[in-house]
Amino acid sequence: MKRTRFSDTQIVAILKQADAGIKVKDLCREHGISDATYYNWKAKYGGLEASDLQRLKELEGQLTKFKRMYADLALENHALKDLIEKKL
Repeated sequence: MKRTRFSDTQIVAILKQADAGIKVKDLCREHGISDATYYNWKAKYGGLEASDLQRLKELEGQLTKFKRMYADLALENHALKDLIEKKL
């Protein structure tokens, strides 16, 4: 995955500048990003605050942890079912 030059909080700050009234083209030129990048960010981060982003990252981390736990349990369950079938 490509690493970005901007952190999530920086992206939110850039979007807030656009909401404050700075033209998108001027904003993109100032920060060295394309219009497409700006609109992609707006679609992904539009309406979020910095605290919302932090909570979102925490939830994504928890979701990853739960997915890993589910995969381990599902694999163990499948192995136990195979073992029971072989004994019968």
